[in-house]
Amino acid sequence: MARSVSSFSLRRRAALRTTTVGLGSLFLATGGAAFAQETPNPQSPNANPPAAATVQAPAPAAEPTPNQDAEQAKTQADAAGDGQDIVVTGIRASLASSAKIKRNSTLIVDSVSAEDVGKLPDVSIADSLARLPGVTAQRLEGRDQRLSIRGLGPDFSTTLLNGREQVTVGDNRGVEYDQYPSEFFRNVNVYKSADASLIAAGISGTVDLRMLRPLDQPGRVVAIHARGQMNGIDSLNPDSSRYGYRASATYVDKFADDTLGIALGVSATQTPSQDERYTAWGYSGSGTAADPYVLGGAKPYVQSNELRRYGGVATIEWQPSENFHSTFDALYSKFKEEQHLRGVEFPLGFSDPVKSGIQTNNGFATATTFSNVFAVMRNDYNRRDAENLSLGWNNDLKVTDRIHFNVDASWSRATRTDFLLETNAGTGYQKSGVPDRVTVTQNANGTYRIVPTLDYTNTNIFKLTDPQGWGYNGTQPVVQSGFLNRPSFKDDLKSLRASFNGEIDGSIVKSWEVGGNYSRREKTSAYSSYFLCPTGGGTNCTVASGTPTTAPVPTAALLGTNVPLAYLGIPAMLTWDPLYVYNNALNKAFDGRPSALVRDNVVTENVWTGYAKINLDGDLGGKAVKGSLGVQVVRSEQRGTGQIASVNNGAVTLAPADQKETYTNVLPSATFSVELIPSGYIKMGASQTMIRPRLDQERVTQDVSINIANIGRTQPGLLFPVFSSNGGNVALRPYQSTNIDLSFEKYFDGGGYVAVSGYFKHLTDFVDPNNSYAFNFTGLLPALTPAQQAQVIAANQTIGTVSAPANTGRGEVMGVEGTISLPFKMLTSALDGFGVFVTGNYTDSTIKYANSPAPITLPGLSDVTASGTLYFEKWGFQARANYRYRSNFLAEVAGLSAAPTYRTAKSEGILDAQIGYEFQEGFLKGFSILAQAKNLTDRPFITYQNNDPRQVIDYQRYGRDYYIGLSYKF
Repeated sequence: MARSVSSFSLRRRAALRTTTVGLGSLFLATGGAAFAQETPNPQSPNANPPAAATVQAPAPAAEPTPNQDAEQAKTQADAAGDGQDIVVTGIRASLASSAKIKRNSTLIVDSVSAEDVGKLPDVSIADSLARLPGVTAQRLEGRDQRLSIRGLGPDFSTTLLNGREQVTVGDNRGVEYDQYPSEFFRNVNVYKSADASLIAAGISGTVDLRMLRPLDQPGRVVAIHARGQMNGIDSLNPDSSRYGYRASATYVDKFADDTLGIALGVSATQTPSQDERYTAWGYSGSGTAADPYVLGGAKPYVQSNELRRYGGVATIEWQPSENFHSTFDALYSKFKEEQHLRGVEFPLGFSDPVKSGIQTNNGFATATTFSNVFAVMRNDYNRRDAENLSLGWNNDLKVTDRIHFNVDASWSRATRTDFLLETNAGTGYQKSGVPDRVTVTQNANGTYRIVPTLDYTNTNIFKLTDPQGWGYNGTQPVVQSGFLNRPSFKDDLKSLRASFNGEIDGSIVKSWEVGGNYSRREKTSAYSSYFLCPTGGGTNCTVASGTPTTAPVPTAALLGTNVPLAYLGIPAMLTWDPLYVYNNALNKAFDGRPSALVRDNVVTENVWTGYAKINLDGDLGGKAVKGSLGVQVVRSEQRGTGQIASVNNGAVTLAPADQKETYTNVLPSATFSVELIPSGYIKMGASQTMIRPRLDQERVTQDVSINIANIGRTQPGLLFPVFSSNGGNVALRPYQSTNIDLSFEKYFDGGGYVAVSGYFKHLTDFVDPNNSYAFNFTGLLPALTPAQQAQVIAANQTIGTVSAPANTGRGEVMGVEGTISLPFKMLTSALDGFGVFVTGNYTDSTIKYANSPAPITLPGLSDVTASGTLYFEKWGFQARANYRYRSNFLAEVAGLSAAPTYRTAKSEGILDAQIGYEFQEGFLKGFSILAQAKNLTDRPFITYQNNDPRQVIDYQRYGRDYYIGLSYKF
C-alpha cells in the first residue's frame, strides 16, 4: 500500500535527517579528539560484571542481572523527602527505579519496573510497555499483543529473557507476550541503541524481560495476589462466561549466611473476552454516482474467548565467595485458549444476488436490497494449546583480581497446536435451497446493518450443507459442510555463550570484554486440514461419489438458546455445539491440495557470534564521559527442508526439498554518554544492526502450478503462462540497518526527568514479500506428454513466474520521541504525591521496493503516538489514569484460512484507570486492595482498505474490562 509524500513531509524528513546526522557527526568528532587528551580518573568504579552491566551496557546473559532491587530500595528511601515516616512505593517507586536505570545506562533505554514483588504496574507486560515513548501495541482479541518500536513492527525487534533470546508460540519470530505471566518480572527494559555485548539485538529495539535476583532482596518475601475480572459486554455465546480471575504467589528467601538465594513463583489466569465482530469482504463498484461502492459481502459474528494460563518460575542463586557466582533460572508457562464464534456470512455484491432499491451518497451505496441470497450460517470453535519452557544457567568465575570468565547456557522451547473448526449450514447445497432477501443499510461507523427475511433459527429450512458450493479438493467438487485446520508449531533454541572481561588502570579505557555465542534454532511448522461433509455415504466427501449434500442439525447438538445478532440487525441465529456436530454428524476427508501439502517445513538457523568491546570512563573538560566501542562478527547458516508440490491432470506430485545458505555480517557499534550539565546528559549511539526475516519467508517449500489450458495459447500483448510457482526463499538475507541515535536527558533533584531523543535508520536488504521474477521451467517439461512439450516449446512457454520474497527494498526511518516524568512536589509541597508521566513520538519513513517506485507503508507504523499518565500516591492511597493514542497504522490481521494479511487500522485512543489502598500499620499491614478498568473509552478496533476510511473492513468491539484485586505481602 503506497503512502502519499507531500512536499511538507519531504522538508520535515530532510530536517530530521540533517539534525540527527549533523549532531551525531559533531559529537563523534569532538568526543574522538578529546579522548586522546583525557586524564584517567583513579576514583572511577571498577569493571566488575554487575557494575559494567548497570553503567556501561545492557545486562547480557553472560553477566549477572544488575542489582536493580537494591537500587529501587535506595530510590524509595531517597524519595521519602522531608517526611521520613512516609515510604514511597507503588508507581512512584516504579517510575523512580525506571529513571535510575535510564540515567545510569550509556545506551538509550526505557524501562518499566515492578511496583512491588510480583506486581508490574499494568494488567500485562504489553500494557506496561505501550506507555513507553516510541512503543505501541496492537490489540488482538482485546488484549495488547503485537509491539511496534519506533515505527517498526514486531518482526523488527527481539525479546530476551534475562539477556537470552527467546522462542515464541507464534507463527514466526515475534513474541506473543501472553506466554509470559507478568508477575514473574522485576524489570522490563527496552534498549533502543545497540551494544556489541547485546547478542540477538533487533533493528527497532530489544525488549529484555528481567526476573528478580533473590540475593538482592533484603530478606524473606512472601507475596500473594488475587484478582477477579469482568468484561463489560455480557456473554455473547451461551457456552462461555464473561468472568475470570488471576492469582499468583511469590516466595523469596536467603540461606547459608546469605550465600544461597531462592525465588519461586506460581501464577494462574483465566481471562475472558467478548467481541462483537464485523468483517466486510470488500466493495464492488468504482465509487462513482453511476457505479457506487456496494458491499461485496460480509462475515459478521460474535466471539467469546477464554484464555487459561498456568505458569511457574524458579531462580536459584549461589555466591559462596567473591570469586564465584552462579544463577539458574527456569520459567514454564502452559496455556489453553478457547474461542466460540457464531455468525452468518452473506455473499452480496461480489456474488450473483439481484440488487434493487439502491440509495447512494458520495459514491457509496448507503442502502441496498439483495434478492436471491444464499447465506452461510457458521458455528465455529477454535482451540489453542501451547507450552513454553525457558532454562538458563550462568556462572561467573573471578580468574584474577582483574579478569572474570563467564559461561552461560540456555534452552528455550515452545510448542503450539491449534484446532480450528468450522461448521456450516444453509438452505441447500450450492444455492439450491430457499433464497433470502436481505436489506443492508450503512451505519455511521462504516459498518452495515443487515436485515434478512428468513428465520435463521428454523431447523426446517437450515441444514448442514455447503450453501455456496465452495468445496473443491483441487480436482473435483466436495461437499464442504465444514472445515478443520490443525496446524502445529515447535520452536527450539539452544545457546552457549562464553566471555572474558577485565579492568584496565591508568587509561580512559576502563575495561574490556571479548566473547562468543553459538545458537541453534529450529522451527518446525506442520499443517493438516480436512474437508468436513455429512455422514451417510460417499468417499472423501466428493459429490461424484454420492456424498449427501445436506443433513439436519442433530437435535442433541442444539444448545437451547439461540445467539442474537441484534447489533447487526439479525434477531437470532441457530446455535449448536460445533464439537458435537464434528464428532457425530460429519465425516472428514484429508485436504491433499498442493497448496495445503507444501505448508509443512522446517527452518534451522546455526549462528556463531564473536564480539569484542572496550568500555570508556573518564573526564572530558571537566565533564564525565562514559561509553563503549565494539564489534560483532556474525556467521549464519540457515537451512530449509520441506516439499515441492504440483498438480497435473488431477495427479498431485511431491518432491523433497532441502537448501542451505551461509553468510557473514560485521556489526560495529559505539555508544557515548556525556554529562554536559549537572544531571544533564547527552547520549549517542551509532551502530550497524540486523534482524532476520520472518521464518515463514525462509521456508524452502514451493507450490508449483501447471495450467494445461494455456498450452499453445498465444496472443500479441498477452501472456498465457503454463508454469508458475509460489513459496519461500532460503537464500534471504537479514534486514540491515545503519543507525544513529541521539538523546538529551535532564534529571531533577526532586525526582523526575525530561528526555528528548532523535533517531535515524538507513535500511537495506528490506524484504519484499510480494516479489516475483521470471524463471525457466524447462526442468518440468517431463511432467507433460510429448505432444504438450512440443506445443510449449513452440509457443516459447517454458518461462513462467516464481513468487518468492527477496531483499529488494531499501529506505529510511527517522523520528523524534520525548518523555516528561514530573512529580508535582517539585512545583509545590502541597502537591506531594501527585505527578505525571507523558510520552510522545513522531516517526516518518520512506521504504521502496526495486519493482515499485511508490513508497510502502511499514506494518505497525503510526506516525504519531502519545501516552499520558496522571497519578496520585501517598499515605497508602493510589490512583492513576492513563490515556494512550496512536494514529492510523498498517495492522496484521487474520485473513482467509487464518493466513496473516495487512490492513490499515484507524487511529485509536484508549483510557485505563485504577485506584487502590495499602494498609500502612496494624494487623492489616501489607494488605492492599485495587480496582482497575481497561478501555474505558470502549474503543473498537477498525480497519479499512484503499486508503479510504469509508471502506471499513474490520470492526471489532471488545468492550470494557473491570478488575478487583487483593494483595498481601509479609
